[in-house]
Amino acid sequence: MPELQRLRAEHATAVLDFELANRAWFAASVPDRGDAFFDRFTDRYDALLAEQEAGVCAFHVLVAEDGSVLGRFNLVDIENGSAQLGYRVAQHVAGHGVATATVRQLCRSAADRYGLRTLRGAVAHRNAASRKVLIKAGFVPVGAAAPDDLSGEPGTWYERDLSH
Repeated sequence: MPELQRLRAEHATAVLDFELANRAWFAASVPDRGDAFFDRFTDRYDALLAEQEAGVCAFHVLVAEDGSVLGRFNLVDIENGSAQLGYRVAQHVAGHGVATATVRQLCRSAADRYGLRTLRGAVAHRNAASRKVLIKAGFVPVGAAAPDDLSGEPGTWYERDLSH
């Protein structure tokens, strides 16, 4: 059974493998991270862990029984009881409810573990699968995403009230 775990240093290799194995598939629905992301992966990963330690973000990985990463689920810009949600799942588990179930789980954890009251997520219009995940997880559209919010792509902001 896959387990949602808070990101740790020992996840680095599995996270890099996940990102590389799914790079082309991710690029079909979200802007590509670019070669620089992979060239400087260790530095970026260490920076993520530092942000998490500072309490600004909370990063999570969905780990399979074999230790491989099936998805990344992140709470960023944690402030005043609110955070932005970001996620991505491996191509081979997409379409099987993994993202929806894990986003729901993270919503519960966001309220219980981090004391958050609201989560927001921006989704590009071309990313229909991600829109479905947010809606199934109880998010509602709250307005247009600015081009800078989604690397220049048009999209919509979704929000979920965690206090219910």
